[in-house]
Amino acid sequence: MMDREPEKTAVRLIAIDLDGTLLTDRKQISRKTGAALMKLQENGCRIVIASARPPRSVRPIYQALKLQTWQINYNGALIWNEPDNKAVYHRPMAASTVRRIIDMARDMFEETLVSCEILDHWLTDRHDPLFSTETGKAFQPDVIAPIEQFCTIPITKLLLLGAPPIMSRLEPLIGQKFAQQITIVRTDEHMLQIMDRRVSKATALQKVAHAYKIPMKQVMALGDAPNDVGMLQTAGIAVAMGNAHPAVKNVADWIAPTNNDHGVYAALQKYHLID
Repeated sequence: MMDREPEKTAVRLIAIDLDGTLLTDRKQISRKTGAALMKLQENGCRIVIASARPPRSVRPIYQALKLQTWQINYNGALIWNEPDNKAVYHRPMAASTVRRIIDMARDMFEETLVSCEILDHWLTDRHDPLFSTETGKAFQPDVIAPIEQFCTIPITKLLLLGAPPIMSRLEPLIGQKFAQQITIVRTDEHMLQIMDRRVSKATALQKVAHAYKIPMKQVMALGDAPNDVGMLQTAGIAVAMGNAHPAVKNVADWIAPTNNDHGVYAALQKYHLID
């Protein structure tokens, strides 16, 4: 962590992770943080959500902040134009690769739960609320059917869910066998998030900034988990939450208070974006 003093370069785009960063542990945005972000947007600063979540799970937050920007979903596998309800960038995995991963996981542990995200749709062959995502707590699957019926077209994100010891066993084995095809993100002990190997929040953020004609030196990125590291490294200003993983803190220019203590708001103050 470098903790360098704020530079005079104007921040024109702020990329913010959701869980553990913008949202408190109760999955809320503090009132003063929300008001500050809306004010910045009114003043011309682009506020971009960069999350592992799908569009439907980001939508209530997006609407609460009155955003009009593109958003980064599935850790960068999708860039979504919410006002137009369409994808502007999509990097899915081949269905054949996903099927091989599923077969490997279930050959080892038949109880492994499988969820496939295709754009903004959730497909699974069995749903168990005991092992769920934040999205799974708020939404029901769009399709519950045998894997063979839907694992035939490119898959945006594959999720494997189950007991933490099972996920710990599967993670290195799948990662090694499919190293040339996939990237694995594990932010929760009971879940593996699997995407195309070229996917990252960093790449997606660069694409969004380029589309808005904003140089990366005028981008601030805020995050807390290992999947945020690349995004922080590409941004002109990198902020880690006080609750962040050590790898995130190591690449940050500044460590803010925690997500439960108005960390995002403090960062906006630190870099003179708000009074």
